[in-house]
Amino acid sequence: MKKTPMEEWIIKRTGISPANPKELETYQFKKIVETLNYTKKNSAFYQKQLEGIDPEQIKSWEDFKRLPFTSAEDIKNEPFKFLCVPQSRIDRIVTLNTSGTSGNKKRIFFTDTDLQKTVDFFDYGMRSLIGSSDRVMVLLPGQAYGTIGNLLKKALDRTKTTCVVYGLLTDLDAVEKIIVAKKINCIVGIPIQVLYLSRMKQDGFKCIEKVLLSTDYVPQAMVAELNQKFGCQVFNHYGMTEMGYGGGVECQALNGYHLREGDLYFEIIDPVYGEPVADGVYGEIVFTSFDREAMPLIRYRTGDIGAFSQATCQCGTFLRTMKKVEGRLKNRIHLEDGICVDLKALEEILLAIEDLMDYQLIVSDKHSLKIDVSFYNEEPSAENENRVKMMVQEYFDKNCELPIQVEVAKNQLQKPDQLVNSMVKRRIVDLRREKRDE
Repeated sequence: MKKTPMEEWIIKRTGISPANPKELETYQFKKIVETLNYTKKNSAFYQKQLEGIDPEQIKSWEDFKRLPFTSAEDIKNEPFKFLCVPQSRIDRIVTLNTSGTSGNKKRIFFTDTDLQKTVDFFDYGMRSLIGSSDRVMVLLPGQAYGTIGNLLKKALDRTKTTCVVYGLLTDLDAVEKIIVAKKINCIVGIPIQVLYLSRMKQDGFKCIEKVLLSTDYVPQAMVAELNQKFGCQVFNHYGMTEMGYGGGVECQALNGYHLREGDLYFEIIDPVYGEPVADGVYGEIVFTSFDREAMPLIRYRTGDIGAFSQATCQCGTFLRTMKKVEGRLKNRIHLEDGICVDLKALEEILLAIEDLMDYQLIVSDKHSLKIDVSFYNEEPSAENENRVKMMVQEYFDKNCELPIQVEVAKNQLQKPDQLVNSMVKRRIVDLRREKRDE
C-alpha cells in the first residue's frame, strides 16, 4: 500500500521535516496568528468579531480555542463583510443554495490565487487513487471558470491524466457512450448520482475500477454495493465550498481522510458546549483557513459530524486521519430528550434497496415519520412501498423507545432528471422546525 501523496505535498508546502507532527503544529499555529492579523486588518466582520483581541497575544492552542466561532448564519447575513480584498480582485463567487425556503444565501469569494491552491490540493489528492494511465470522468459542474470540474481538470492536466468533464449527470445514454468510447475507468461524482448511473447502466459501469465520491455523505450501503457488484474501489473526499472545495481525501487504506493540513486547521468540538473532544469521539467539525486572500474563515462551524482517528493509518503517514463524516447535525432530528432520528441510520437501510431511486424523509411530530419514495421500476409500487415501511418500522421498533408510526407513499412528482441534475443534498424535512422558523 502506498503512502498518501498528501504527505509529500504538505511537507513540500510547509517546509517542515518529514514525519514531524510537532513541526506541522508549529507551522499551523504560526499561520493561524498570521490569519488573525490579516483578517483584523482587512475584514469588517472579523474586525468586529475579534474586537479587543490582540493576535500577537495568542500564545497557545488554549488561547486560540477561546476565540469565538464563525457560523453559516454569519456568512448568510453579511457575506461582503468577510471580504479581505477589493471586489475587483474577486475571480469567483459561489452562491450556495441552502435547504431553507427563504432568507439570505451564503456567498463564498475566491481570488485566482485561492483557486490555484485548490488545484494544488486536487493534484495531490487525486494521486491517492489514480495514475497517469487512468482515464477519469468528472460528473460535477465544470464548464465555468473556477468550478469544481474545471479545477479538477487543471489538476489532472499536470500529471497528463486523461480527464473528461461531463458536468452533472443529465443524460445516462450519453455518459455511457463516453465511458465506453474513452475507456473511462475512474469516475468522480455525487454519491446518489453515481449510484443511479451504476444501477441504470450496469453494462457500461463494468469497466469502472475506481470511484471518488464527493459533495455529500456516503452511506456504507452504497460503498458495499459498488464493491460487490463491480469490484470498484470507492474513495471518499471530504470538502465544502467554504474550505476552498477540498478538505481531505482517503488513501488506499480507505479508512478515513488525510487532511489538507498545510492550508486548514481542523478541530472537533462538542456541538452543544463548543469544547474540544478527545480523538475517537464524534462531534462537530470546525476549521480555520490559512493564506486565503479573499475570504479567510476562523473557527468555522461546518455542521458536519466527524472524529479524529486514534489509530495510525495503515499507509504509514504521520498525518492525522479523520474518520469518515457521519452526516450533518441538521439531519439528526430530536424527538424527545435523548431520542433522535438520524438520516445516516435510515439511509443505510433505504439505499440497500436496489429498486429505490430516491426518497424524502419528513418528520411532522415526535411520533410519526413519512417517507416519500420513488422507484426505478414503477410496478409493483405497493409491494415496494410495503417493503420500505416494514424495514424502517423494524428499525424503530428495535432502536427507539418512542412509538414511531412510519408512513410510506410514492412520490408522484419525482422524476429521474430531478434526481440526477441536482446539487441539493439529501436531508430530513422537520416540519416542526420549519413552523418555528416562520
